[in-house]
Amino acid sequence: MVRNETRAGKQKKRPLPESKESDYDDDLSMRQTRPKRAAACTNFKEKSVRISERSATVAAKQHQTVEDEIVALHLTDSSPQSCGEDEPHQTRRLTDFVLHDTDGVSQAVEMVEHGDMFITGLILPSGECFDKEKAKGVRCEGFGRVDNWSISGYEDGSPVVWVTTSLADYKCVKPATSYKKVYDYFFQKAYASVEVYKKVAKSNLMSLDELLVAVARTMSLETKCFSSDYLAIKNFVISQGEFIYNQLAGLDDTVKQDDARFVEIPVLAALRDASSRILEYDAGKPSNGVLRIDGVSERKAMTSDQQLVDTDEQFARLVQDEEYMKFMQRPRKNSISAASSGKGYIMTTEDEIASDYPLPAHYKNSQVETDELLLYEDDYYEVDIDELPRKMLHNWALYDIDSRLISLELLPVKPCDDIDVTIFGSGLMADDQGIWIDLDDQTTSMPSEKHEGIPIFLSQIKEWMIEYGVSTISVSIRTDAAWYRLGKPSKQYSPWFEPILKTARVVISIFGLLEKETRMARLSFEDVIRRVSEFENNHKAYISSDRSAVDRYVVGHGQIMLQMFSEFPNKEIGKCSFITGLANKRAEKHNTRWTIKKKKILLKVNLNPRAGMAPISKRKAMQATTTCLINRIWGEFYSIYSPEEPLQAVCAEEEDEEEENEEDDTEETEPEPVEVEGSNTLPKKILGSCGKMETIWDGESLGKTSAGEPLYRQALLEGEIVAVGGAVTVEVDEVQSIYFVEYMFESSDHCKMLHGRRLQRGSETVLENAANERELFLTNECMTLHFKDIKGTVCFEIRKRPWGHQFRKENTTADKLDRARAEERNAKDMPKEYFCKSLYSPGRGGFFSLPLSDMGCASGSCTSCRIRDDEEERKKIKLNASKTGFSSYGVDYCADDFVYVYPDCINGSKKANGKFKSGRNIGLRAFVVCQLLEIIFPKKSRKGCSFEVNVRRFYRPEDISEGKAYASDIRELYYSEDTYVLQPEALKGKCEVRKKNDMPSCREYPILDNIFFCEQIYDPSKGSVKQLPVNTKPKFSAIKDNTLLRKEKGKGVESETGSAIVKPDEVPKEMRLSSLDIFAGCGGLSQGLEKAGASTTKWAIEYDEPAGEAFRKNHPETTVIVDNCNVILRAIMEKCGDQDECISTTEANELAAKLDEDQKRTLPLPGQVDFINGGPPCQGFSGMNRFSQSPWSKVQCQMILAFLSFADYFRPKYFLLENVRNFVSYSKGQMFKLTLASLLEMGYQVRFGVLEAGAYGVSQSRKRAFIWAAAPEEVLPEWPEPMHVFNVSELTISLSKGLRYAAVRSTQQGAPFRPITVRDTIGDLPPVENGESKINKEYQNDSISWFQKEIRGNKNVLIDHISQKMNEHNLIRCKRIPKRPGADWRDLPEEKVTLSTGMVVDLIPNLLKTAHLHNQWKGLFGRLDWEGNFPTCTTEPGPMRKVGMCFHPDQDRILTVREYARCQGFPDSYEFEGDIAHKHRQIGNAVPPPLAFALGRKLKEAVQINKCAKSN
Repeated sequence: MVRNETRAGKQKKRPLPESKESDYDDDLSMRQTRPKRAAACTNFKEKSVRISERSATVAAKQHQTVEDEIVALHLTDSSPQSCGEDEPHQTRRLTDFVLHDTDGVSQAVEMVEHGDMFITGLILPSGECFDKEKAKGVRCEGFGRVDNWSISGYEDGSPVVWVTTSLADYKCVKPATSYKKVYDYFFQKAYASVEVYKKVAKSNLMSLDELLVAVARTMSLETKCFSSDYLAIKNFVISQGEFIYNQLAGLDDTVKQDDARFVEIPVLAALRDASSRILEYDAGKPSNGVLRIDGVSERKAMTSDQQLVDTDEQFARLVQDEEYMKFMQRPRKNSISAASSGKGYIMTTEDEIASDYPLPAHYKNSQVETDELLLYEDDYYEVDIDELPRKMLHNWALYDIDSRLISLELLPVKPCDDIDVTIFGSGLMADDQGIWIDLDDQTTSMPSEKHEGIPIFLSQIKEWMIEYGVSTISVSIRTDAAWYRLGKPSKQYSPWFEPILKTARVVISIFGLLEKETRMARLSFEDVIRRVSEFENNHKAYISSDRSAVDRYVVGHGQIMLQMFSEFPNKEIGKCSFITGLANKRAEKHNTRWTIKKKKILLKVNLNPRAGMAPISKRKAMQATTTCLINRIWGEFYSIYSPEEPLQAVCAEEEDEEEENEEDDTEETEPEPVEVEGSNTLPKKILGSCGKMETIWDGESLGKTSAGEPLYRQALLEGEIVAVGGAVTVEVDEVQSIYFVEYMFESSDHCKMLHGRRLQRGSETVLENAANERELFLTNECMTLHFKDIKGTVCFEIRKRPWGHQFRKENTTADKLDRARAEERNAKDMPKEYFCKSLYSPGRGGFFSLPLSDMGCASGSCTSCRIRDDEEERKKIKLNASKTGFSSYGVDYCADDFVYVYPDCINGSKKANGKFKSGRNIGLRAFVVCQLLEIIFPKKSRKGCSFEVNVRRFYRPEDISEGKAYASDIRELYYSEDTYVLQPEALKGKCEVRKKNDMPSCREYPILDNIFFCEQIYDPSKGSVKQLPVNTKPKFSAIKDNTLLRKEKGKGVESETGSAIVKPDEVPKEMRLSSLDIFAGCGGLSQGLEKAGASTTKWAIEYDEPAGEAFRKNHPETTVIVDNCNVILRAIMEKCGDQDECISTTEANELAAKLDEDQKRTLPLPGQVDFINGGPPCQGFSGMNRFSQSPWSKVQCQMILAFLSFADYFRPKYFLLENVRNFVSYSKGQMFKLTLASLLEMGYQVRFGVLEAGAYGVSQSRKRAFIWAAAPEEVLPEWPEPMHVFNVSELTISLSKGLRYAAVRSTQQGAPFRPITVRDTIGDLPPVENGESKINKEYQNDSISWFQKEIRGNKNVLIDHISQKMNEHNLIRCKRIPKRPGADWRDLPEEKVTLSTGMVVDLIPNLLKTAHLHNQWKGLFGRLDWEGNFPTCTTEPGPMRKVGMCFHPDQDRILTVREYARCQGFPDSYEFEGDIAHKHRQIGNAVPPPLAFALGRKLKEAVQINKCAKSN
């Protein structure tokens, strides 16, 4: 959406009272009536100037002062041919200005609409002025009045504020010092408007959350923003939503006919509505009120009385906005917070509430309890407080550090600084059932008889909150691990909970008293106390008939009351005298004030006193067992850098939680990738030496270049030897760069030249600060240099060490000596010695073995130049000699070839990137398969291409109907007589179309071959499908030899995956790679890799017993080790006698020693393992930030250190790491970069990328990061080509200097096959009820879709089609969710329902409070769409979980275990172990087998290529 530069609609004032039409002079005289301030108020002048006497004298000399605006305009007119009188409306700049009313009081710019406003300031010429006197400007006092104001600068990205009088438009440049705070606040609103404009102009389909994230992120990085606090900016933008909406709506007046109108953009309306919801005073904080300007948005006609009310309401809101401005600008340590009104939180002391609680007692419980921190293994690195898991706590109690029972009231409702109260808790943890407490039930605080759940003890409680309805209440507490809704307390703690419930009953009763009053503001604190004391004894809120006792109770428990009042929907109550009186009485107590702090989670060791009594859990976090190499690399890094010290060289990119949310199905907005620089692609500015440096050739000529120039191997530069294979420094673009010398020659004009390839420092690669400062990386960026431009030579060596586990110690010793030598040279201030052992290719996303045979040959040719030339040639569209075919991007097209065509290039195909629901693939289309008939040469050829292609279209089942697509083979095509003439650029690769009988005999899922079949013809005009007529004989593809491999690729040489189909021979199991799967889970990764024929999993290590048992059941030939990998690594190194090289804890040592001989005998040893793969937990079992030691101590508990140590010790040929997408960006990519650095230090080639599982044959959005590593003599696997259309943007990884790398292309614009839908995946499964628990069932129906047939296989018995049971409340909600696509909690009616227990509960879940911050909690209690896809499969499905879209499209239940297994791509024969929770966890943690299969095929390909290369 492109907009012309314009100003938002001008904000006009109300007409002056009693104004009448008159001629211009009368009108001018009226408008220029001087305000009282200008004539009499000297105070204002003194206040506005605020400069020293001396400065004032200087200012008086510099600036002429006039009284009339028209005179000032004449004196500042920079145009000599015009005068102010001839041109009544002019433009000027305005500085040192103040907007004020008739009394001289400074006012906000928006107050122009509500009263007479005037200007005092320095008027400057509008443009460049050559008259020095005019350029100084003229000061004019109290001129105007101001008619309106407006904002421009939307296209430039920088707001410009204008104010207009009857004579001129004034561009506001700089306010007076005294007016700066007032004006700056308005400018921030304008700035936010411009930023929102920029985002919606780029994409108007984003959600409100996406818009807020993008705007807040941009503003936080700008110095002109009022704050760098992301949360504060986000809240500010929400608060000004209506203002922003009105400004952009004003731009619609200039919209072209075909452009979208801003008022029609949904996200802007959502922003406006969000701001309307928060126009309130909250706990003493002014509301974020904004003014809705008349004349901008569309309004219905109103009566004069209505207009007056509306105007008054606008004025009131503007006053509120002014108060909010003062609140924002008040100095404070903390960011905007719901209760940070400056007074903070007044502590409730035990003394003032002691009489309402029982005598002191200590917590007693003989039951074994588990540390809560050990139960949460989150896949996410950064967790927002509102995103924490939500659980229920039954039979609970709260106590202090001494186990003494304590009241929750002593803890502030919001997290505060310097709290001296520490509260812990214990109870039975269960799933949050969303059931509230009935306040009318007097037994509410009494314990129940039956409890179910896990006994746990909590870490420190950080905050708590009360939510309430008419007669219900919910109390929740938060630790650093989770939110807990409190059920019934334990019998012992019940008397300690009753006062809180009683206080809640009192507050709700007071609400009722106040709402009955017609003017509630008149009801004073004393009046309320009197009325409460008059309650009858049987009243639920009865305290006492003694007023003093009631007064004491209300004031003592006042903090709870104030909090509940601040949340009450009717905000008028919050302003009443009772609340003011209560707040004052609380303040008079002079209790400790706590400052409310920003919500940050810093998980620590659980200090609960129960921790000392509880037995050591098997899941307790253990420091990782590491090798010396891994410990050194990571330890040295964290000894220099820590989270408290920002890295200097790392990319400043910060991906917000919303964008990186794996469970969110929203569409991502990736930064625009910067093109990776290639060889000689950009001009370089080379700075030569100051003087003439003498250069002579050393030795005879070796031969000649292709241009006949003599080649030399060596030269002397000022006595220094410059040799082929050495390195020199050159200053390029004012940066010292190092170049590897490929060859040297003397040009035809007798200049001594050399051609070199750039050696890039590690800090300039993706490694950044994690790189070895002495390691250089060869690149494919090359340059020809004059010897006179060389600054000097570099101490440099090509390093090649022997590879293998047997050389590990030898290499370790050599590296140790090398580091010692480097330190010695550094101490003696000697030149640094560099080494190089890898080639870095940002365009291929990895580090590769050096092409030693092609380096430094002095032959006059350069591999980088050849790669560049080949790539440029490859991109060209060229006809062949016979003009019967052409080549494009390395693909040769000939007549009769079957080709892919972009869907939007064929008439009748839906656009691939049209408007579709976020997270859904509806509307996306696969490539159109066509047959190339002939090359056409039109009479008028377009520029750049002289020909076109005529193609015949083959239709797909989905082109006919959804039903046809569902019931047909995904590879089936239909012949047609439709032909199209297309540009050659419309083609995207080749495929094969065969007869069905000629299809490959071995069917496999997922599909990785571009092969289709055709047996029928489709007539789109009739909509009929028939068998191919006898006389119609398509020229099908010739059957190729499936054993042929693609052209061999040299190691370390740039190349792209060709279009040729590669299907390596089946490899016997004994010849496959022997693999070790670590953190194996139930075996999803191994399942796919083994099915691809790449490897045989001989060993698997898994910590969780049910998951390990599932792996063992599905992989019976694998030795499954169910234990801690830290213990296993220690045991293996001990067994090999290398315990001195092992760094492990005493606990790991002791547990390793306890393994019996049979267990030790089954352990793998170095030399036996060819391939290590796995997905290490990213935060250990207790999470990275749950430890209070140093940053290095935190990292030592990361399981990725142990995983890398396995690779270091075993040195397998191949290594594969899988992790969540955030792994590459968390903490600015520190762990990702250190992982790469560790593998490179071991000597591996390394490649990295992010893939979307949905593009490889599953109906699920699941983005995962992968790192491949291969031994120096092996071939690194390529990334598998995505085969299915899927709605995901290009998944990029940040490199250095703004570069980004994508492993594979996005398939939004097309792919070989359509997306797999929900119906494809589970449409054949029989219906089951909520809570179904029968493991074995019959299928009842035949499989229908291609996917179902492949996933079901020969299975006759359906297993694990079991559903998690919902409680009665949630089941009622589920039944009321409409059975249509996209339905969720927002479709529930606002009503109450009665449960079987008699309890009355709200049907709508309590999500409204935070809905505006979470995209309206879209998807919670959501139904799947039959034609859409699954959201990310998680370990704990549920309607209130992070991914709440978990309801079956047609049935009233949560998806079953088998349905989730299918969405991950597990075959129906795959079995899971444990209870239903264990099974969901095994599935949610798994790598989708189809994605693993695609990776395995590429691994097998690489192994086969290497075998062929070695045999040749």
